Amino acid sequence: MSKTSKYPGVTAPMSLAMPTPAEEAMSASLVQLLQERDQYETEEEAQKREVVLTKLDAIFKEFVRHISQKRSLPDSIDAGGKIFTFGSYRLGVHGKASDIDTLCVAPKHVQRDDFFTDMVDMLKERKEVTDLSAVTDAYVPVIKFCFSGIEIDLLCARLALPTVPDDLELADDNLLKNLDDRCVRSLNGSRVTDEILRLVPNVDSFRTALRCIKLWAKQRAIYSNAMGFFGGVAWAIAVARICQLYPHASPGIIVNKFFYLMMIWNWPNPVILKQIEEGPLPNLKVWNPRANQSDKAHRMPIITPAYPSMCSTHNVTQSTFSITMEEFKRGYEISDKIIGKTKTWADLMEKHDFFQRYKYYLQIITSCATQGTHLLWSGFVESRLRQLVMKLEMLEFVAIAHPYIKSIQKITPCQSQSEAIAVAEGKTLPANDPATANSTVPTIPVPSAPTSTSNEENADPSAAPPLTVYTTTFYIGLQIAPKDPNSNVARKVDISRPTNEFVALVKSWDKFEVQSMGIVVSHIKSSQLPSELAGERDLAKSKKRPRAAKGVTPAVDRAVKRVKTEEEEKNDASSAAATPDSNFGDGLSSTSADAVAPSEKTVNGVTDTIKEETVLSNQATAAGDASVVTPKLEEEPTVSASKITPNYAGLGGTTGFQQLRGGITVKLTPGASSNSSAG
Repeated sequence: MSKTSKYPGVTAPMSLAMPTPAEEAMSASLVQLLQERDQYETEEEAQKREVVLTKLDAIFKEFVRHISQKRSLPDSIDAGGKIFTFGSYRLGVHGKASDIDTLCVAPKHVQRDDFFTDMVDMLKERKEVTDLSAVTDAYVPVIKFCFSGIEIDLLCARLALPTVPDDLELADDNLLKNLDDRCVRSLNGSRVTDEILRLVPNVDSFRTALRCIKLWAKQRAIYSNAMGFFGGVAWAIAVARICQLYPHASPGIIVNKFFYLMMIWNWPNPVILKQIEEGPLPNLKVWNPRANQSDKAHRMPIITPAYPSMCSTHNVTQSTFSITMEEFKRGYEISDKIIGKTKTWADLMEKHDFFQRYKYYLQIITSCATQGTHLLWSGFVESRLRQLVMKLEMLEFVAIAHPYIKSIQKITPCQSQSEAIAVAEGKTLPANDPATANSTVPTIPVPSAPTSTSNEENADPSAAPPLTVYTTTFYIGLQIAPKDPNSNVARKVDISRPTNEFVALVKSWDKFEVQSMGIVVSHIKSSQLPSELAGERDLAKSKKRPRAAKGVTPAVDRAVKRVKTEEEEKNDASSAAATPDSNFGDGLSSTSADAVAPSEKTVNGVTDTIKEETVLSNQATAAGDASVVTPKLEEEPTVSASKITPNYAGLGGTTGFQQLRGGITVKLTPGASSNSSAG
C-alpha cells in the first residue's frame, strides 16, 4: 500500500474516475473479440481441467507415500503432499489452449532426484500422459507433458517440514527457511500469482485487460521469456500496475493506459506493485541494483511482488527492448484510435510481420532420430538461443537481432541417409503425400520392420528401414544499420564467430550426443524462407518492408515458459550495460504523463542489395568437428553457417560432417581440410 492512499501500490492512483457509458461499451466490444478469439474456455473444458488436477493430486500423494516407504517411515505417518496452480490458470486468464502451471509441494524426506525419477516413472505408466520430458538442469527444473490433451508444466519444491497437510498455504515467508535456490524459485511461482491477485483493486477488470494484452503480445510475436521478451508473469505484473494507477477504469481504458505508460516509462526504473522487502532470511538474494552488479544489467526490470523479489524480465536484450518499445508505441496509437472509434480491437490484434520485416535471417535447425531425445535437444538449444542473439547484437552494423518466439516443428520420413541429412539441413523433400504436403507438423507413422521369411537371404542387402527425422527450426531476423550516405566504405558483418561460438556452446552440453543430435545454423534471405512458413506469413504480399529513415540509427547498445540454467543466470551481469536509477519508485517522470510525446524509433529492415563471393577458410578439420565456411559479402553482412549433421544409425552412417552455406555444400571427411572441393 502507498502511504498516501488506501489503494494498493507504491504511489497514489493517477485517476479515480469512474467509467463512462462509452468506455463501458468499448470494453464490451473487447470482451466480444476475446470470446471470438477463444480466450475463454467453456464450462465443459473447465471441468476437464479440474478432473486432470484431481488426478495429478492423487498421483503426487501416491508418489509421496511411495518415497516414504522407501525411506522406511512408519505407515502410521501420512506425509501428505499438495499441488498448487499458478500462472495464467491461477490468475483466471487462461484460454482453451492454455497449459496449467502446477507446483508439487513435498515434505523434507522427498528429494528432488526422487521427483525426476520415481514421479516420472509413475507418469509414464499413465495412459493419459503423452509427450513426457523432464528438464532437470533448468533454472527452474520442470517435468513437461500432456495429460488427457492438456499441457502440464510440473514443478517440485520440498519444504523443511515432516508432513505437508491439505490446508497448507504458502504465504508465510518462513516456509522458505533451509531451502535451496531451486525450491525457492519453484515456490515463487505460486506465491507471486497469489500476491498479484491480492494487489489489484478490481480483479475482473484486471483479468479482462490482461487477456487482451496476452493475446496482443502473442499476435505481435513478443510473448516469450526464453527469447528475451516478456513472459506471462511480467505481462501480469505490468498490467496489475496500471490497474493500481487507474483502480476504477474499465478494461478498455486500462489497455490504453498500459500502452501509454509502458511507452513513456523511464526504463530501467523498475515496475513494482509494492515496496521491495528485505525479508527474514538473509541468505536469500533480493533484487537490488545498488548491491548486485547483475541486477544493474536489467533493461526493463519488472519485479515480482512476493519475497524474495526477483526480476521477471532479466532475459530482455537490447534488440528485444527496442522491438517491445516499438510495439508499445503502435499499441498506444491504435488503442487511442479505438477510443476515437476510428479503429477496432481487431486492428490492434493484427498479426506480426516478422517474416516480411527483414531481408536477412538466421535459420537454426535442430534434428534427432527419436522424439524423446529431440524434445530434450531442441529445448536445450532454445534455452541458449538468447546467447546467440546477444553475440549478434555486439557486431558492428547489426542494429537488431530479432528472435522469433515460435519454433517450427516437423516430422519427416526418410528413405536414405542422404535424405536424412537433407532434412537436417532444412531442405524440403519431394511431397509425395498430399495429406502432409502442406502440414507444418505432419504426423508420420513409422513403418514396421519387414517380417523375416524364408526368402530373406535374397533380400537386397542395401535396403534399409525408413527413418523418421524430427526437426525444430528457430529464426532470428537481422536488421542492418542504415548506411552512412557520406561514406563510400563497404560495410561487412562477419557473423561466423558468434555462430561458431553458439554451436560450440550447445555442443558442450553434458547430454549432447554427437551420433544422434544435429544442429545447422544457416544465413538465408527473405526470398529463401521455406514454404512451410506460409501460415506464419499470411499478411498481404504487397506489404513492403519499411526502410529505416535516412540518418536515423536505431537506439541499439552493442554490448520447457522455456527454462534457463543457473550458470547462464550467473553470467548475465556481463551481457548488458544498462544501469538503473538508484530510486525504486515508478519509472514515470514528474511531468504529467499526457504531456510527454512518444519518442520515434526505427526497428525495420533495410533493403540494400548485396553481392556475394564465397570462400573457404584454410583450416584443418578433425573428425567430429565443424569447420567454418566464410563468405565475403560486399556492402552488407559477411555471413557463415556452422553446422553439425547427425550420424543416423541404421542408414549406413557417415564418417564426417558437412558444411552448408547458401546452397554451397562442402563435404568433409576425417582429416580433410576445409579447402576441399565444393559441390
